[in-house]
Amino acid sequence: MRRRHTHGIFFLVLVAAVLLSGCSAPGHPHDSGPGMTPAGLAGFVHEAAAFAGHAGKEAALSEFNREDGAFSRGDLYVYAYDYNGTLLAHPYQRESVGTNRLNWTDIRGLPAIRIGAHVAAQGGGFIAYLYPAPTPGGINESSVEDYVPKIGYVSPAGEDWWIASGTYFSGLDGAGPGRYPTAVEEMVGLVERGAAYGREHGVEAASAEISNASGLFVDANAHYLYAYDFNGTLLAHPHLKDAIGTSLIERTDPFGMKNIKALADTARSGGGFIVFVWPNPARENRQEMKIGYVLPVDDRWWLGSGVYLSEVTGMDTSFPLPNS
Repeated sequence: MRRRHTHGIFFLVLVAAVLLSGCSAPGHPHDSGPGMTPAGLAGFVHEAAAFAGHAGKEAALSEFNREDGAFSRGDLYVYAYDYNGTLLAHPYQRESVGTNRLNWTDIRGLPAIRIGAHVAAQGGGFIAYLYPAPTPGGINESSVEDYVPKIGYVSPAGEDWWIASGTYFSGLDGAGPGRYPTAVEEMVGLVERGAAYGREHGVEAASAEISNASGLFVDANAHYLYAYDFNGTLLAHPHLKDAIGTSLIERTDPFGMKNIKALADTARSGGGFIVFVWPNPARENRQEMKIGYVLPVDDRWWLGSGVYLSEVTGMDTSFPLPNS
């Protein structure tokens, strides 16, 4: 009884602090406007983890499951999983609580729950994935056209469970005219220019220009284009010239996602965003999440580019291989 009474006092103090700090009142999770920073997102999850540590698992999960709870604040809310992939709390997907979602993937095949669990087990950090934008009817994970980029932050909450929250790219502080972070908008523009160049000049001339490390399609921030045919054969790349002419369609990342196949399928469907895991040469080839954008040039080939998540957060978001 003493422990339960202490938890009640802590919770009342926490709610009072939230109200006095000027945080948005609880409401629908997608009502707030732009302005969230990556550091702010991380701070929100750390606060929730601290609450779980003081209140205990049962009380914390009860609070995280409430639509009007202390951790449902405008666009932000907390969800929780155990390390086996069972959803423990989600204020807006209560019907899924208790189900195992370890093998859930976003619309491009990214195993976001597996990756979230892995990053949480390493002590926590940022992740990215695609998730449906909200509609008046709620969030529909079956709606292919509604998936858009989202940044998340995960943290361990106890020995056997972890928590996370996220915000859409359009809700990040400093999002540009297209409602994406500047690095992402610049990368999308690069892909659009490359696709237009390819249609005008043809695959041979465009491949030569894309493979030129000092050419038109390597920008001041070292973003570059790559090109493949729809069988997964690399046609052009400024830094992987030895692999040109090789099919990479079966390349599989440490979490089981076939990156090149997923990229090709995205292009085949008309193009758009995709998130995948790729080694970052600037981080000693540690794994890092990458936000990609691809477009078909014609029915024979496609091209794309990408930015590492660290370019969005301004922090090191790389992580070691699973089981390493």
